[in-house]
Amino acid sequence: MSVAQALLSPASLLVPDWPAPARVAAVQTTRIGGAGQGAYAGFNLATHVGDDPAHVAANRAALRRYLQLPGEPHWLDQVHGTQAVHLSGDARLPADCNARDAAWTDQPAQVCVVMTADCLPVLFCDDEGRCVAAAHAGWRGLADGVLETTIAALPAAPQRLMAWLGPAIGPAAFEVGSEVRARFVADDAGSAACFAPAGAPGQYFADLYALAQRRLHRSGVARVYGGQACTLTDRERYFSFRRDRVCGRMASLIWLRP
Repeated sequence: MSVAQALLSPASLLVPDWPAPARVAAVQTTRIGGAGQGAYAGFNLATHVGDDPAHVAANRAALRRYLQLPGEPHWLDQVHGTQAVHLSGDARLPADCNARDAAWTDQPAQVCVVMTADCLPVLFCDDEGRCVAAAHAGWRGLADGVLETTIAALPAAPQRLMAWLGPAIGPAAFEVGSEVRARFVADDAGSAACFAPAGAPGQYFADLYALAQRRLHRSGVARVYGGQACTLTDRERYFSFRRDRVCGRMASLIWLRP
């Protein structure tokens, strides 16, 4: 058994259930498998969360080999912003190009990836399989327009795009204050339906999936898939920052086959 096979198995990965073109490859990792121990037990892929760097390196190497990726994924330094970077293979990318929350490409050797542990990962592709993107949408980035920025960056009309919502904290688990609700409602009054009273005054349960769907539909992306998981309640399958505070990160990857 190879190292990759020892750290990964089919149960470690989810394949998005969407009608993407054959040229589009996409995978969602879980916490199952991996070299991590203690709070990072499982398949952690993040270098910034305090895990043993050797364990993270082993997990990333196993992922590359297991998926036979065409190149090293472009790991972003996510900042809960709205900017997207174009992965073109150009070595002259700006020095701060990693400080982004989305990446897109129209080149087959470039692997877009975002990492999450409660925030919402969103993958995009067009009908022809000419471009793909990955976006990291925590509630701040979602409210500020990271999905809209990503859609605008892609060289395809929104009507030719489809999106897949990866595992995030679920609508019965994501408790927020009234200020979060107010941010969304100020931009879209209809988004009030995505919040339910949580019991305590001024507290609400927010449905990230529904909020993302509204913003995608408003931007012209009508075909939206996924959005059924809950990272907080499914302890065996997913890392959750809100549940554990100290934990690993899953990855959502998308690329174009040659």
